Amino acid sequence: MWAERINGLIRQVPVWAIWLFYGAPSVWLFYLGLTGGLGAEPIKALERELGKIALQLLIIGLSITPLRQYVGVNLIRFRRAFGLLAFFYVCLHLLVWLVLDVQAPARIWTEIVKRPYVMVGFTAFLLMIPLALTSNTWSVRRLGPSWRRLHRLTYVVAVLGAVHFLWLVKGFQIEPLIYLAVILGLIGLRWRPLGQSRRV
Repeated sequence: MWAERINGLIRQVPVWAIWLFYGAPSVWLFYLGLTGGLGAEPIKALERELGKIALQLLIIGLSITPLRQYVGVNLIRFRRAFGLLAFFYVCLHLLVWLVLDVQAPARIWTEIVKRPYVMVGFTAFLLMIPLALTSNTWSVRRLGPSWRRLHRLTYVVAVLGAVHFLWLVKGFQIEPLIYLAVILGLIGLRWRPLGQSRRV
């Protein structure tokens, strides 16, 4: 009964509200960066916060199927928005690194090759491109069953994103381990015994 009530409330939320709610932090973070609200290293802080929001959005996207299956809460109509918002934040994260952090274009490839955590993060970004390009109704119809198989790359992207975060931080920190554990747990909930179907 309570799940039906929650689903009734969810149906009243327009998709554009998700875009507004989760898009607003990007503007606020850039404002804080310009006004000194991100501490002594605003560029690094901006990179980190944008990346964390991207990971959080990926986690929300991975949570949608288990929530529907195990709890009965249906957020499926927001899944595309969460996926595209995650890609949006990854793009911002990458642009801040390229334009404000690295700055010199000649150093970009050197940084990617030299630093393993950058390579992992950049690989995750590349894998997200086909997911973003096919996040539309036309692609779902055009690709058929292949669309579902393609979008299982989301699992790989999420794990790579968490590993990128874990590798990036200095010393032992519990936060990136929590992200990685949650992502692995959500992926694990999707596995079924042989003979049973799996859902994206």
